[in-house]
Amino acid sequence: MPRPRPALAVAVVLAVAALAACGSSTPDPGAAAPAGTGTAGTAGSDACAKGSLTLVKPGTLTVGTDKPAYEPWFSGDDPSNGKGYESAVAYAIADELGFAKGEVTWAVVPFNTAISPAPKDFDLDLNQISISDDRRKAVDFSSGYYDVRQAVVSYKGSPIDGKTTVADLKGANLGAQVGTTSYKAITDQVQPSNDPKVFDTNDIAVQALKNKQIDGIVVDVPTAFYMTAAQLDDGVIVGQLPAAGTPEQFGAVLDKGSALTPCVTKAVDALRADGTLEKLQQQYLANAGAPELK
Repeated sequence: MPRPRPALAVAVVLAVAALAACGSSTPDPGAAAPAGTGTAGTAGSDACAKGSLTLVKPGTLTVGTDKPAYEPWFSGDDPSNGKGYESAVAYAIADELGFAKGEVTWAVVPFNTAISPAPKDFDLDLNQISISDDRRKAVDFSSGYYDVRQAVVSYKGSPIDGKTTVADLKGANLGAQVGTTSYKAITDQVQPSNDPKVFDTNDIAVQALKNKQIDGIVVDVPTAFYMTAAQLDDGVIVGQLPAAGTPEQFGAVLDKGSALTPCVTKAVDALRADGTLEKLQQQYLANAGAPELK
């Protein structure tokens, strides 16, 4: 599903390039790293060496994101604090490229501006933007830094509140928007004994949940965080379903044809290979109220 762009200013709201992944140490996202310590930044005459990078502002890595910067992707509407999943990933990428925390600056970039073909005033943008062939016509993407998972949303005290396994959901009355990967996740992964309910929109599904006509809604994780914070007074994320099939992915957005794209991809691939992305997902997503169902 494409990432929803909520209109409410609430503090809320989860084609890979064939480049070799290289190892790195797992960074502390909140601490400054010595310049030049990242794997990509120590490549000598490599085009991805820090001194070889073509940047919007020389010597500074400019990262864009929207405002408000929503939880749990950011924290306190302050991307520069290194807290929240995307903020932490941004600083981890910067470290791989050889930039200290103090050498990273943030720019406010609305979602539609980020994916437009217009020249960019940022080097890369992290804003829960899904990689798609259509968007690739206008911008570049790094390899994916987050595989979007499906999650089950309910309300406190519901029949499925507190359940910890997929098997616990077999007898639940679940719903999803018609024609979505969320509906497919119900039929393929949960395989409930009751036929899943189908809704024309997620808003209609939310109303059905409020009316207790269903026990839970299956949506992607970013939408789940938004629903529980902005649409449901007593909403809870029961849990994330296990990964299945080819996932939708969030990627860093760069200017079309940017010389920086392969370097950012190399950094992201290294962070995936050494377990940093998984560690940050556990820290900022699973522990923020979206536990993984067994």
